[in-house]
Amino acid sequence: MLSLQEISDRFEIQDLMVRYSHAVDTRQWDLLDDVFTADAHIDYSAMGGSTGDLASTKKFLADVMPNFPAFQHMVGNSEVTLDGDTATGRTMCHNPMVMPGEDGQQSLMLCGLWYLDTFVRVDGKWRIKSRVEEKGYMYIAPATPGMG
Repeated sequence: MLSLQEISDRFEIQDLMVRYSHAVDTRQWDLLDDVFTADAHIDYSAMGGSTGDLASTKKFLADVMPNFPAFQHMVGNSEVTLDGDTATGRTMCHNPMVMPGEDGQQSLMLCGLWYLDTFVRVDGKWRIKSRVEEKGYMYIAPATPGMG
């Protein structure tokens, strides 16, 4: 049976994952400062992205994400293992991204991945200290004539 603290920790980590998605999907990169630790290591290489610290990750996102007119990050199915003020997690992410195409046609890139995270409690709040993406799939649905 989970203790009240463990239940609280799980909800706080779940909220942290949602805050990450919100920061990225609203293009508010500085909100990531409250999601990751200052010394976080973030590895997006499995899906073709950057690897580095928080500052370089924010720059990567700010440079790359404007190329996509629309996108969403839906996270769920988290498996979290708590150990006091640290935890590990594996969380599913479904990430559809609209891609601009020729003559105004758009394609849809469907990305399925897992976030492999290490969490730490800093000043009473959970943060992501390490994130590594694990690729599930990437599929580009071709543009359909007449659809924009």
